[in-house]
Amino acid sequence: MKFTLSLLFASFSLVICAQENDLAFNDTIKKLSQVVVTAKQQSPERMPEIKENILFSGKKNEVLKLSNINGNFTTNNAREIFSRVPGVTIWENEGSGIQINVGVRGLSPNRSWELNTRQNGYDISSDVFGYPEAYYNPPLEAVETIELVRGGSSLQFGPQFGGMLNYKLKRETKKKFSFETQNTVGSYGLMSSYNAIGGNFEKFSYYVYNHSRSADGWRKNSEYTVRNTHAFVEYRFTKNTKVSAEYTNMDYSMQQAGGLTDEQFNDNSRQSSRERNWFGTPWNVISVNFDTKISERFTSNTKFFGLIGERNSVGFTATPNVEDIINPATNDYANRRVDRDFYENYGIENRNIFKYKLGKIDNNLAFGVRLYKADTRRAQEGRGTTGSDFDLSIDGKFARDLDFTTENIAVFAENQFKVSEKFSVTPGVRYEYIKNTGEGRFGISSGNDVIFPNKTISRSQPLFGLGLEYKFRTTNIYANITQAYRPVLFSDLTPPAVTDVIDPKLEDANGFNADLGFRGTYKNFLNFDFSLFYLSYNNRIGGVRQFINNDSTQGTFIYRTNLGETVNKGIEGFFNVNVTKLFEIEKPYGNLDAFATVSFIDSRYSDFSIYTTSGTTPNITISETNLSGNRVENAPRYIHNFGISWSNNNISATAQYKMSGRIFTDANNTIAPSANGVTGLLDKYSVFDLSTEYKFLNNYNIRAGINNLFNEDYATRRAGGYPGPGILPGEGRTFYISVGAKL
Repeated sequence: MKFTLSLLFASFSLVICAQENDLAFNDTIKKLSQVVVTAKQQSPERMPEIKENILFSGKKNEVLKLSNINGNFTTNNAREIFSRVPGVTIWENEGSGIQINVGVRGLSPNRSWELNTRQNGYDISSDVFGYPEAYYNPPLEAVETIELVRGGSSLQFGPQFGGMLNYKLKRETKKKFSFETQNTVGSYGLMSSYNAIGGNFEKFSYYVYNHSRSADGWRKNSEYTVRNTHAFVEYRFTKNTKVSAEYTNMDYSMQQAGGLTDEQFNDNSRQSSRERNWFGTPWNVISVNFDTKISERFTSNTKFFGLIGERNSVGFTATPNVEDIINPATNDYANRRVDRDFYENYGIENRNIFKYKLGKIDNNLAFGVRLYKADTRRAQEGRGTTGSDFDLSIDGKFARDLDFTTENIAVFAENQFKVSEKFSVTPGVRYEYIKNTGEGRFGISSGNDVIFPNKTISRSQPLFGLGLEYKFRTTNIYANITQAYRPVLFSDLTPPAVTDVIDPKLEDANGFNADLGFRGTYKNFLNFDFSLFYLSYNNRIGGVRQFINNDSTQGTFIYRTNLGETVNKGIEGFFNVNVTKLFEIEKPYGNLDAFATVSFIDSRYSDFSIYTTSGTTPNITISETNLSGNRVENAPRYIHNFGISWSNNNISATAQYKMSGRIFTDANNTIAPSANGVTGLLDKYSVFDLSTEYKFLNNYNIRAGINNLFNEDYATRRAGGYPGPGILPGEGRTFYISVGAKL
């Protein structure tokens, strides 16, 4: 007990001292290093062969059980949560955690748009095919597990190259009534409260939570308020048949501090000159779920789901080397730009598992169908107010007012053939039909509407895949190769300038993912997964500079078509060693785990033509070069996480260290930073995080932690537009302390 109390006191002391001067802070670290040096953290689990009518055999996957992880769940700190998954790139735009930006294997982390992002198995992104950005993700205090399945998931979940990311929310399955609360305060005005009730009575189950959070933000001009509310109810007709419904609502307002030039970043990365920029996305998601077990060999699941949401931004959108100042002639600021999106989508997805015998061995067939329709209204370039608050009103009408629709039908099947009890082969196929349409006003010229030509793109896309798995006692070898594609996005159909031309035969990007790995556990003290991957991404869209009417005297225009190909390949590795179990000393010393995730990523353009112009009319020259051999932007050469976790009785702690390599921020691999901060190399960085938890009286807890313990100055991205052009700094040192209970 004395040791427990001393460790708890040390954790609080460390949190308090984190905000003092560096000398005092470093002295404190030295004094406490012998007390808080290890941490407790469990390794990711892996999916069984079949779960919830889905086949996972032969696919690389990870399951993060958040109750076994110490981390800053309050602000959705993705750096801590995904530290046990190799190859995950994270963009840290700001510290609110309202949006989780993750990518894998060198793919862009931009609002997780290279992943099929889901909650409880249904879509939560804007438009899976036309605008697959996830503006919403649940608060991690409400999440039970996070499931990540790599590119082999495309046959059963959809075509995204990155795979499927699913947030599974908490449910109460034992008590008639339970109450959970977690209340947090932290640096820079952070205040958060998560409260939930749930129960399971006879044939009914329910769960309701509300999460509210606000903060002033580490950077100037980065305050935010966010609320998430969720309700779930389930009725069980029999032990084999049940129906459930759930509804999620989110709303927030977030001030956008904007980007910085390199000079500004080096001088003071917390500064901001954009106090008039705001962003918010009201979000509503609903789902009805029906599960039934028709026989011992046949089970079925059907989900009806829908989404109504908005994307709203208002601000002064110039690059950071342009000041937002009062105009002496008008004695006021410039008018801000207002952009608004309105999303409505709904769908139905049916999944089935049929078990049958070939000889004496059970085999498994997974099959299903998906119907989906989405509508996006995009209103942009509105003339906003000269004020500073979150005001979306405009003068006149939006210069750009477009309507996009998506229709999708998909059927899929995968069959696990068990050659023996140890060896299985899983071929599969998915057939997609997608239809995209667009119409409306593209701009206003001399007071006249510039009509956006009605566009319709329809296509059918078959995908094939093959998985292999060979089991030993507690380990297995797996291999998978699966086709994937990325549909043409709405942004590809709406170029920046009205003079640009879209190729009428524009095609979806296509390619495949391949994995070969060895994973499993050994004698209850080692958990590991090491693999090789190869990702081919073809038909990337780019712009070809051409002469108007093939006449150099008339100037040039951009012709957007399929131009590029990239190849991402590398090594992904994870291991967790329980040191005290290895030496059989866990009883006196608790559980001491050492873990590491390592990834080496070689992501390059194998072919990408670019075109530049020189001279003036009529003496214009168009030159073509190829980016073959260049590194893909925003893809680090390596991402490593190292950590130690320790637990004993009711106390646990986690210390982890992340290293990420330097990145190019444009396809030209520009090294020297531009004057506006939009392009240029971003240096490697490393960040250290510490989290602790103390549980007492069975139902209560105290959590505390420090993120970016050594106050590293770093940045994970540059932006060309939202959330403000320029370098977007990662957060400096922050702390939190949280008190919770579950009754």
